[in-house]
Amino acid sequence: MFITFEGLDGSGKTTQALRLGALFEATGAEVVLTREPGGTLLGEEIRDLVLHGGDVTPWAEAALYAAARAQHVEQLIRPALDRGATVICDRYVDSSVAYQGIARGLGLERVLELNLAAVGGLMPVRTILLEVAVADAAARLGGQKLDRIEREGEEFRSRVAAGFRELAKRFPERYLTLDGRKFLLVHATPRDPLDEYAPADPDYWARRLEGIDADIVCVGHTHQPFALEHFLGLNV
Repeated sequence: MFITFEGLDGSGKTTQALRLGALFEATGAEVVLTREPGGTLLGEEIRDLVLHGGDVTPWAEAALYAAARAQHVEQLIRPALDRGATVICDRYVDSSVAYQGIARGLGLERVLELNLAAVGGLMPVRTILLEVAVADAAARLGGQKLDRIEREGEEFRSRVAAGFRELAKRFPERYLTLDGRKFLLVHATPRDPLDEYAPADPDYWARRLEGIDADIVCVGHTHQPFALEHFLGLNV
């Protein structure tokens, strides 16, 4: 199974990808957690070049990301899927489409076509988009040393956010859009419920999860628990 997380920098996707990976591992599944750009030696070198190097033109940026992705798929992602692992990736093709295709103005179709060729048509079965307000995402990055993309202004980030919304509408069969401010994943018998929104009550989750016949549940902004299978819309 191949799952990707998308969203603005500061949306919480990296944290949630780690949580989802831990929950799959708790079921006994082999999980490969990875990120883009990166995931391979070449990918990490390209990541450093694009994010921390000098000026990069939009098409050079798109082409470098696609090159890193091609290596990533061939060396890590496809072999993991072939042996039956669950692959969870922090960013994938849709990030290039949103950032370079839409926000940089290169064109959705052109950047998508470039990347589909690079990955041999391999796309995730589920893409989880964590939406947060542009200002909130920027505030979450405050105090950090920002890379070249993170230093882009509010107008650029707004175009990226619009790009992800457009992709969610275009590919509704694989997109799951969630409120990045309030979404979390928990164990049905959590040692650490990972919930900053829950009251300081040791019996809180016992009451909330009563009657849920699942090892893993998800809790959205309403705090209504539901099974991971329902969350993903897949047979897990």
